[in-house]
Amino acid sequence: MAATTADELIDTPAQPQPFHKTPMGKKVVIGGGIAAALAVVVAIWMWSQTPDYRVLYANYSDKDGGAITASLDQMGVKYKFSEGGSAILVPAEQVPDLRLKLAAQGLPKGGNVGFELLENQKLGVSQFVEQVNYQRSLEGELARSIQSLGSVAGARVHLALPKPSVFVRDQQKPTASVLLNLQSGRALDPGQVSAIVHLVASSIPELTIGNVTVVDQNGNLLSEQPKGNGLGKQLDASQLKYVEQVQQNIIKQVESLISPIVGKGNVRAEATAEVDFAQVDTAAEMYKPNSPPEPQAIRSQQTSEQTGPSTGNANGIPGALSNQPPGVATAPIEGGAPGAPGAAPAQTGPSRKDATTNYEVDKTIRYEQRPMGGIKRLTVGVVVNYRRTVDPATGKVTVKPLPAAEVAQINELVKQAMGYSQARGDTLNVANAPFDGVDKPDETGPDWYKDPSNLPLAMEVGKYLLIAAILAFLYFRILRPLLRPVMNKFDEVTAVPEEEKKDEEEDDDDSSTVELGSGGKPALGPDGMPLEPEEEPRERSYRANLAMAKEMARNDPRIVANVIKAWVGSE
Repeated sequence: MAATTADELIDTPAQPQPFHKTPMGKKVVIGGGIAAALAVVVAIWMWSQTPDYRVLYANYSDKDGGAITASLDQMGVKYKFSEGGSAILVPAEQVPDLRLKLAAQGLPKGGNVGFELLENQKLGVSQFVEQVNYQRSLEGELARSIQSLGSVAGARVHLALPKPSVFVRDQQKPTASVLLNLQSGRALDPGQVSAIVHLVASSIPELTIGNVTVVDQNGNLLSEQPKGNGLGKQLDASQLKYVEQVQQNIIKQVESLISPIVGKGNVRAEATAEVDFAQVDTAAEMYKPNSPPEPQAIRSQQTSEQTGPSTGNANGIPGALSNQPPGVATAPIEGGAPGAPGAAPAQTGPSRKDATTNYEVDKTIRYEQRPMGGIKRLTVGVVVNYRRTVDPATGKVTVKPLPAAEVAQINELVKQAMGYSQARGDTLNVANAPFDGVDKPDETGPDWYKDPSNLPLAMEVGKYLLIAAILAFLYFRILRPLLRPVMNKFDEVTAVPEEEKKDEEEDDDDSSTVELGSGGKPALGPDGMPLEPEEEPRERSYRANLAMAKEMARNDPRIVANVIKAWVGSE
């Protein structure tokens, strides 16, 4: 059979191959696979980076809602409505910026008008219109302040402001009514209601707390009205909180003091405190009884003494006889000189002496003011667990009561911790009793995978593990097999052993040739046809193939040119 020349090999048309086996088809398949893998990766990334929407505004009026959505459309911000349309949701990272921008535009305006109503007053309006506008503005401002609370969805305030009167008996106090529309599932505690009442009362002159009424949307009265003259008044929220705080402090002090002795969890304490919230002001002025005979302080002393002859004033029974002047005194004929024996005693004039002494009186004036919140009485109960002993060898649990001396010591320590006062009437009871389950062996806590509190963390970790598994599957099962032929061909072209490089340099220097087929032509198969690359002997080395290509290019450059031309045309 005649051998086929190289020219005939070049001119022989090749068999048509499927598109996916051609170089262009392989590139298209590889490119499509890479594009599909990238699309899946981008989709997974977008799914994991879904924006978190938060509430921008809620419970807005229809007019404000339309203005807000129009402004968001103008700014190109994506938004959506919550279920029922009661709130506008925007991406969480844009909420602060959008609120500032919308506030600069005056949005939302709200359903209530405030003091901006007075900005456009017309000239020549009557006093009645001015008063009505002022009252409307005041009601609107109060409603806006109340709506700023988190639990309040809407509020309306009605004020009854009487006209001032010059007569005291005709003066009337202002009153206020507040209607609250609370959020779904929300409620106000007494402290918040009291805050609203004080807020309204502090905003209106001469408005007392008792004249403010607060009602919710269901018609429930939230504010407590005073009863009569204040008798039977109940404790407010702040007082109840103070009592609870006092009791909790006593319990904490007792347990923290006894726990190191009996062990953590082996002591329980409860306390009840009676607190006096009455504020008492006392003013007393006391006088002591007469002191025993002893030197006393003299406050003042006055003495008056009068001595002189008789004035001869008329005295006796009123009448004519008593009004007659006395007769002329005559001395007795018989008698001696004055002072002589037998003489009559000399008459002396009248004498008068007065003395007044004022002593200091004992007096005590005391002013006492007792603040509210004093403790009237304390009642504390403490239960101490039995002592628990575990045998390390057998694991058997043994419980036994505490000694009487130790219980007495605990009793004294509790008295010191609670501030026991016998004069105040405090009571204390310390009991030593076994707790439920004290004789059971120690039980370890639940495994971490059974703890419900770890479920959110496990779900978050599972999400990222799922994403990592999908990416690994796409790389190892799709992307890597598509890139393997390209990488192998690249390795075949670029990876040349060092020994072959040295042999190639020696061949270039010595201009040596490699034996080919007969006549320097490519080797032929048994049927006379040139051997395909995959049909050539496997033992042929890279050096032999390279030498054959060089020899072919040297002997017949036209064949090499046609081969290169065919490669370029296939691209």
